[in-house]
Amino acid sequence: MFLRLVADSFGRRPRHKLLTGAALALGMGVATAALSVSLDVGDRLAKEFRSLGANLLVTPQADSLPLEIGGVDYRPVNAGAYLPEADLPKLKTIFWHNNIMAFSPVLEVSANVAADSSELTSSNAGTKVQLIGTWGSHPLHLEDGSTFATGIEKTNPWFRIEGRWFSEESSQPRRVNVGPNGHYYVDAPNECVAGVNLAQRMKLGLGQQMLANVPDLEKMQKYAPCTITGILSSGGPEDDALLMPLLSVQQLAGKPGQYRKLYVSALTKPEDAFAKRDVKSFTPTEYDRWFCTPYISSIAFQIQQELPGTDVRVIRRVAEGEGQILTRVQMLLWLVTGAALLAAALAVGASAAASVIERRTEIGLMKALGAGSGTVGFLLAAEQLLLAFVGGGVGYALGILLARLLGEKIFGVAPEPSLIVFLVVVALAAGVTILGSALPLRRASRYEPAPILRGE
Repeated sequence: MFLRLVADSFGRRPRHKLLTGAALALGMGVATAALSVSLDVGDRLAKEFRSLGANLLVTPQADSLPLEIGGVDYRPVNAGAYLPEADLPKLKTIFWHNNIMAFSPVLEVSANVAADSSELTSSNAGTKVQLIGTWGSHPLHLEDGSTFATGIEKTNPWFRIEGRWFSEESSQPRRVNVGPNGHYYVDAPNECVAGVNLAQRMKLGLGQQMLANVPDLEKMQKYAPCTITGILSSGGPEDDALLMPLLSVQQLAGKPGQYRKLYVSALTKPEDAFAKRDVKSFTPTEYDRWFCTPYISSIAFQIQQELPGTDVRVIRRVAEGEGQILTRVQMLLWLVTGAALLAAALAVGASAAASVIERRTEIGLMKALGAGSGTVGFLLAAEQLLLAFVGGGVGYALGILLARLLGEKIFGVAPEPSLIVFLVVVALAAGVTILGSALPLRRASRYEPAPILRGE
């Protein structure tokens, strides 16, 4: 009998039911799209933000001076101690190793460069430049036997290069004596990339041969020949420098297997008030929560644990910019979701009120025949919940289509349908329906049958 009454209600008043279902479907569609994009936007934006470059800087602890003004760190990074390159695979063993997207070690040294060795006969000859040694596209072999592709191509993806990055493999042996004073070519890769300003100043082009030398180092002249494979535009000091494989600069500088600083690009969660607290003030439970959340501070702490003798600094301008943008985008999506749910609740409430008024006589007759207020309220609530489930299902389907459209337009990749989102949307539809129908249902349960049947 109960099911018959519910079915009869749908059959006799299809217009109200369609309007209520349509309002729920539209509201749940917008909510589905916003929730789907919101759940996916963190990872998507975090990956997009990696185009801003590295957000962590690792330097030797021995030469770290606490000097931070207005959130900008002014500590020196160009002179002092060195770090072992052999420790770098440890970065992929930290708790959040999957969030380490790329890293590139850097070793800088002042050098003289010229087109051939005859121009480098004295320590003051040639053109003085900053020689930057780093990884271009470097396959790093990890302890588990896998290979991790990293290097400056990934940590600095905004770098524009005409040509290509240097290869890190030497095409011919280089350890050949060239003079009676012990001068020799270093045994290292023989390709390099010139900054755009340096290339213009020296009139360099792709395929041109260069020779770099670090003078008066251990009373010995070391030469590194290289062929220019690319012209780099970075908008930074690299435009005036010559970039070479890290191995080449290590040989020239007499620092085999060492580097000076390390840039790390990590996927992180924006720091909230909890993450900004002093770690020393955490309880054991709070510490575990902080450690097991990919805050940039917790990832920096884990890196410092794996690389002893280092100081890991957060590049605040990058990290805070990411956090602010991500927080605002997520807030906007939540506001849109809230507005959609409120609109759906108002539409359901209006439809339920109209339905209760139209069914006033039916409700009075039910009560006259012995139905209690609870029974009447349960019957009307069941009708609304059935609408909620149908409207929520249709809204979820519409929302998935809208989410795919938004995802492809904004991020180039559509979010995947999620069972969790479906269950949440159906629950939201039920909650919005009950909330919107609460006052009309309460009013219906309080109707007295006698006045209604007398036509009052």
